[in-house]
Amino acid sequence: MIRRTRPARIGAWAVALAVSVPFVILLLQSFVESWRAPAVLPQRFGLRAWSIVLAEGTAARPALVNSALVALATTTIALFLAWPAARALGESRLRRPTLVVVVMTLPVLVPPYAVGTGLAEWFIRLGLVDSLSALILAHMVYVLPYVFLLLASGFSREVESLEEAARAMGAGTVHRLRFVTIPAIAPSLALAALMGFLVSWGQYGTSLSVGGGIAMLPVVLVPFVQADPPVAAALGSLFLVPAVFALIVASRQDRMN
Repeated sequence: MIRRTRPARIGAWAVALAVSVPFVILLLQSFVESWRAPAVLPQRFGLRAWSIVLAEGTAARPALVNSALVALATTTIALFLAWPAARALGESRLRRPTLVVVVMTLPVLVPPYAVGTGLAEWFIRLGLVDSLSALILAHMVYVLPYVFLLLASGFSREVESLEEAARAMGAGTVHRLRFVTIPAIAPSLALAALMGFLVSWGQYGTSLSVGGGIAMLPVVLVPFVQADPPVAAALGSLFLVPAVFALIVASRQDRMN
């Protein structure tokens, strides 16, 4: 085991402190009721912003639910769609793997507004605009590349050999998947799922273009940035919850490995 020296620990804590400052300020501002320049600290704290965000009848509650549903559905579908191609890439069974990777990652290089505008015109013709189905399909364009690449990193010839050994011992398809494949690629699978969820959770351009009539957390948050910063800070704090959860899970997974 590598032991960190004292300067290394101090440096790590310094970096962690510097990175956490903006998030602490964000959380602090969500409880502010009065903070006027040139005061360094707020003059008055309160729960006004949180009462607005959590009150019944506001757009925050449905936005939170819609964002979570769309992110979960998009991630789940993306995992199923990416699995065959990711497995073929990870096990080196593709003749031109570079071409496949480039094609799969092309959507990430296109601005979300451009993709959203193109999809919106198509969805209008299909009667899907301003629906959860349209949002899931639009988010899939950006989620699928991340899920594909991260999932592919878990597959290898070694995993294939383990599956062949299980097959030789009489294990069926379901048993091989449950007791061999999924445990072998669990870290990559978890990372792909978390990243897919976060990418969908943070989509603003595509959500606004395709589903502007549906309350989504990023779309609801942006207007408050100038109109009511404390409310925007409260919404931003809620927006960070999945990212913090993903960070905790990834950290625990790294320690287990």
